[in-house]
Amino acid sequence: MNIFFDTEFTGLHKGTTLISIGMVAEDGREFYAELTDFDKSQVNQWLIDNVINHLSLHPLGKPNTSAVLPSDRYCGNKSRIASDLRRWLEGFGEPLQLVADVNAYDWVLFCNLFGTAFDIPKCVSPAPVDINQMIAAYLKISPAEAFNVDREAMANLSYEGEKHNALWDAKVCRAIWGKVAPVVWRN
Repeated sequence: MNIFFDTEFTGLHKGTTLISIGMVAEDGREFYAELTDFDKSQVNQWLIDNVINHLSLHPLGKPNTSAVLPSDRYCGNKSRIASDLRRWLEGFGEPLQLVADVNAYDWVLFCNLFGTAFDIPKCVSPAPVDINQMIAAYLKISPAEAFNVDREAMANLSYEGEKHNALWDAKVCRAIWGKVAPVVWRN
């Protein structure tokens, strides 16, 4: 089964830390988590305006202790989120293929949640799929050109989520997959 995912993090550099992760399975099951222990010293104004101010479970990494979270929403430190995510992924009971959009940072941060790539749940393929590469093949353009393609427009989705929300971006990835995979990966 394919699991489409996205992350939000503190910057495009090697010391970046995870702010949130969103996952959507082919069958519609969802997982969304916000981390409380990301490195707040790395937060700049762009992150505050575009990511932090749109977190739904906590303000600036402080959990809303009065809120009762839905069963597919999680808030906590890296260790807690790793445990919750491992349980969610292993609950599928089958091999899983992760798919993300321009997934270089997403994949590294996913693996880092568990420690290393050797520590990810055994049910997860160690080779993620990058939807940007598939968009490039589908449109017969370069990956650099594919990077600038409007994802919501390509997926024929009216915008109903928050830009830079990991769960919304995972849903967009899933919708694009449904359009490009049958063409790019036909037999």
